[in-house]
Amino acid sequence: MKQKEDRMAKKAQRSYEQDISGDGIHSLQKVIEPHQNEGSRLVKAICIGISVLFLGIMLVLPLIVVLTNALREGWEIYKENIFDTYVIKAFWLTLAAMVCAVIVNTVFGIVASYLLSKFYFRGRQVIAALIDIPFSISPVIAGLIFILTFGNVGWMGDFFKSHAIKIVFAVPGVILATIFVTFPFVFRELFPVMNVQGKEEEEAAALMGAGGITIFRRITFPHIRWALLYGIILCAARAMGEFGAVSVVSGHLRGKTNTLPLHVEILYNEFNTTAAFAVSSILVIMAIGILLIKNIVEWKRK
Repeated sequence: MKQKEDRMAKKAQRSYEQDISGDGIHSLQKVIEPHQNEGSRLVKAICIGISVLFLGIMLVLPLIVVLTNALREGWEIYKENIFDTYVIKAFWLTLAAMVCAVIVNTVFGIVASYLLSKFYFRGRQVIAALIDIPFSISPVIAGLIFILTFGNVGWMGDFFKSHAIKIVFAVPGVILATIFVTFPFVFRELFPVMNVQGKEEEEAAALMGAGGITIFRRITFPHIRWALLYGIILCAARAMGEFGAVSVVSGHLRGKTNTLPLHVEILYNEFNTTAAFAVSSILVIMAIGILLIKNIVEWKRK
């Protein structure tokens, strides 16, 4: 009887060890030192080939097409297209909307992530779900919401009209739409980091007499700085290329409310494809610059 119990105990212990690391020899070795046989090499080569082919067709080839078509008629025509008055105005409006969105969403992201990670109260999940709304609805619908809210036919239209405030079909509408579609990016990068960090260090510093600003600057910020910068980069990249919501609220007023993506659409609809590709190349160059910064930040985080 005792021998039977010992055998059962050893079997249970072995089963427990299998749950942790397989059979203790081969399964763990598969994770640490993969088998180098022809079958795994073939699968690896196929996966790499499919990935490279997909990236080449979906990403690299379109970028090459944009740049080659932008320079198709020569360097002088290209410079003339990108230094056009309307293109310069669209560029500055795109940059202004991007900067405003980054500033507003950075401040909100820090405050909201600090609130939801350091304080526990009823309704936290509801607030987190509301922040994610821009991820779940179409940007075109968001633009329509702004028209029905801030436009002349909206429920706040009479108030804005009586105070000579114009939001829809004006620059403020473009900025508001850009802020809305980029709303969750900074928060979504900061919240997991702050949540994992906990609040023990802040509480200890507070007990030692440190003020709120000092605690944030000396304890909280060093933990979140790379996540914050990463969220800012994602927010800037999304703001730079926003089309749907801005297209609805801008009114496509050339030289006034057109951003670079909207100006590309207008040029393409006018069959001025060379100029459209030239303006698109500006967005491509900006996107590549943001991508390089993003990769540098990811490398620094490691």
